[in-house]
Amino acid sequence: MLTNRTADFTGKNILIVEDEAIIAMEMAQAVKAAGGSVLGPVPSVEGAMDIVHGEIQIDGAILDIRLQDGISIEVAQALKKSGVPIIFVTGYDDWFMPEELEDVPVERKPNDPEDVVRVLFAESQPSD
Repeated sequence: MLTNRTADFTGKNILIVEDEAIIAMEMAQAVKAAGGSVLGPVPSVEGAMDIVHGEIQIDGAILDIRLQDGISIEVAQALKKSGVPIIFVTGYDDWFMPEELEDVPVERKPNDPEDVVRVLFAESQPSD
């Protein structure tokens, strides 16, 4: 689902939920390179939910599925309910995706953070 379109998140807040520090840093750099502001990165479901329920607008989210304190399904459900585009990144195969999240793109680790950002950008564009 990789798009050739350049991601432009200028003026957009992108939440990064990732518990591996190097991957979180690489994702943050890719979001910033696309002009976005990074919320986080946060390594936990609890930290992510604090941001989701906070005052800052979230315009997109990159979510690792398995985190230090559980899985990010609750975060994804809350964001999707609010209409926020999301993408999952994971290195695991043995997880169950609830039906309402089956249409969320999944990028397997290891991956190119710029590709992840481009897919999220494509998800954030209105359908033709």
